[in-house]
Amino acid sequence: MAISMGSVFMGAVTYIGNAPNFMVRSIAIKQGVDMPSFFSYIVLSVIILGPIFAFVSFLFLR
Repeated sequence: MAISMGSVFMGAVTYIGNAPNFMVRSIAIKQGVDMPSFFSYIVLSVIILGPIFAFVSFLFLR
């Protein structure tokens, strides 16, 4: 269960690891949409997803 939860919740931390997400990012940049850099996206993801992951882990894995 812990491995499944980690892959589902923390798989969203990076858009570089997923080819379709990277393609969407590239298209958005070409269209002039302001997109965060890789490292700023990681920081934002950890700030948002970290507490959610900790809460869900506590909820399901206690």
